[in-house]
Amino acid sequence: MLRQYELVDRVLSYDPQADEALLNRAYVFSVNAHGSQKRASGDPYFSHPIEVAGILTDLHLDDETIATAILHDTIEDTVATPDEIKRLFGDNVARMVDGVTKLSKIEAQSETERSAENLRKFLLAMSDDIRVLLVKLADRLHNMRTLHYIKSEDKRRRIARETMDIYAPLAERIGMYEFMKEMQSLAFKELEPEAYESITRRLDALKVEGEDRIAKIGSGLKLLLSRGGIEAEVSGREKHPYSIWKKMSERHVSLEQLSDIMAFRATVETEEECYRALGVIHRRWPMVPGRFKDYISTPKRNGYRSLHTTVILADNQRVEIQIRTRDMHAQAEYGLAAHWAYKQDAVRPDTQVSWIRDLIEILEHADSPEELLEHTRMAMYQDRIFAFSPAGELIQLPKGATPIDFAYAVHSNIGDQAVGAKVNGQVVPLRTEIQQGDQVQILRSKAQEPQANWLNFAITGKARAAIRRHIRHKERDETMRLGRKLYDEIVTRLPTPPGASALKDALKRLKLADEATLMEAIARRKLTDRQVMEAVMPGSATGDEHEHPPQQHAIEIKGLTSGVAFDFAIDCRPIPGDRIVGLRRAGKPIEVHAIECAHLADSDEEDWIDLTWGDKAEGGIARIAVTLKNEPGALGAIATLIGQHKANILELRMDNRDTTFHTNVIELEVRNAAHLMKLLAALRAADVVSSAERA
Repeated sequence: MLRQYELVDRVLSYDPQADEALLNRAYVFSVNAHGSQKRASGDPYFSHPIEVAGILTDLHLDDETIATAILHDTIEDTVATPDEIKRLFGDNVARMVDGVTKLSKIEAQSETERSAENLRKFLLAMSDDIRVLLVKLADRLHNMRTLHYIKSEDKRRRIARETMDIYAPLAERIGMYEFMKEMQSLAFKELEPEAYESITRRLDALKVEGEDRIAKIGSGLKLLLSRGGIEAEVSGREKHPYSIWKKMSERHVSLEQLSDIMAFRATVETEEECYRALGVIHRRWPMVPGRFKDYISTPKRNGYRSLHTTVILADNQRVEIQIRTRDMHAQAEYGLAAHWAYKQDAVRPDTQVSWIRDLIEILEHADSPEELLEHTRMAMYQDRIFAFSPAGELIQLPKGATPIDFAYAVHSNIGDQAVGAKVNGQVVPLRTEIQQGDQVQILRSKAQEPQANWLNFAITGKARAAIRRHIRHKERDETMRLGRKLYDEIVTRLPTPPGASALKDALKRLKLADEATLMEAIARRKLTDRQVMEAVMPGSATGDEHEHPPQQHAIEIKGLTSGVAFDFAIDCRPIPGDRIVGLRRAGKPIEVHAIECAHLADSDEEDWIDLTWGDKAEGGIARIAVTLKNEPGALGAIATLIGQHKANILELRMDNRDTTFHTNVIELEVRNAAHLMKLLAALRAADVVSSAERA
């Protein structure tokens, strides 16, 4: 453990103007506050925050960040209070300590909810001051280094999984690759001990077989560049076990088949020399197709810049080579932390890490802990591709992203209004997968709104959170509108019209917060008609539970959306023109049935409500069964006939087939029942059709 003077000397070595008194006060306060507390290793607890501070001195961070690291566990694990930290160490340190502190006293029902709430608070604090993230990453790194001291295997695995899913990706997203690699390796060792041991053992065996191979290739690369007039520092290493295991899993190959397990880095003086060095290397050795990446002209979203290529050496050995300048190397090793050196002005996240804004937007719109964790992992933990807008703006997306992900990455309004896309000038569906380097143009309409089926192909957390948010709001709005229609109809059955304050009084009697909650409860049948009547006008629904005035007016569903405020029954497929009734069951949307539907017989009549389509309602999905002669062109003939009648085939399947006839069940978009009847009449008149009926 670092002694007090050693820690202070480290900070003063790179920042002679650092507040030495602040660091000394923080050190003494932490030691006294943690007192005799012990870690699982048996070491004094205060050794942990001191070691975390030591990790951050390697990054040359400012005195406030070092003080925060020293104090980061005091509020959670000691009797120290936020006010005390603020009084002794100032507003900035107090705010950062609070940001790092876990919500240990949270009232939560599950581990998922606790994790999500801790993550929510941490991300919000991080958005205010990115140094919170740097302290948290150093804290997690030291905890992973001492993870083996924890006796509970379940706890070790939970911490390792959280590290792999949240903290290693966070480190990667801000370019702190050394932190990321060490955390991944330590988590991998805990989560997949057999795989870790196997890969480590085989790597050791390879070292014995060719212990000077890396040195030989490195010296050869340095000599090659020198002859080309480029002086470079060259270093080589084997990739870490988790990186190798991931490649083996993705490519479904053994370690022996994995040829590019060695990586070399050439560090040069200027950006121009990076490209010259690349040319020298490619003239000497053939490049592996598809393995060249230019992160200098198109940096990663975390600011990472470098040239990557994989070449095949004379003995058919593949090696990866990275070429970068010294400044690029500092950014690659420490990422955002490189910008937070003591001499820099405060770096706000909106200028340095734009993806944090996406995380905060997800925070604001997540409906549940599970959704928050799912979307946050999506936002952080996926391989990236590059796509371009028509104006040349570079947009980074995860592999497998679609135009809807691209649209939401540009702006939420563009995503909400997307109706299609052009990829490389060609109109494509929104579910099309974007490839590396594609140019994407989003086609928009102000009349468009997010669709529920977009969730089937949207893969970014930002897009999915925005779509779900819209669906939730629309569902609530339409449910309240339906509830209002039901309420207005219920009121007409009262003995006399209610007074002006009747609704407000009803809310008090029902102990509901507001009018919107009442309307939603009526629509979802959390309240019966009788309960509503009694609340609005006590004594109005007398007699037996089921004896109250019957419904007098049908409820109009025009203007409401199927699948949101109500659902169409899939067994009878009602369309405008059919007489319809609704089934109301507690906590569920109203289910709309045609009056002839056989399934209505299985329900209680008291669950029925009369519904009407509304004036000139159009548009529905009908199902028909068409029996055709088994001859060439029969199916094409009826498809043509359906098209001529302005109906649209959504789905077609063959139910049965014999030597003479075959029956097809077809789902169609039609305007109304009259439109469907005309179509059925036309089909029955066709020579190839034996029968056509509504199914």
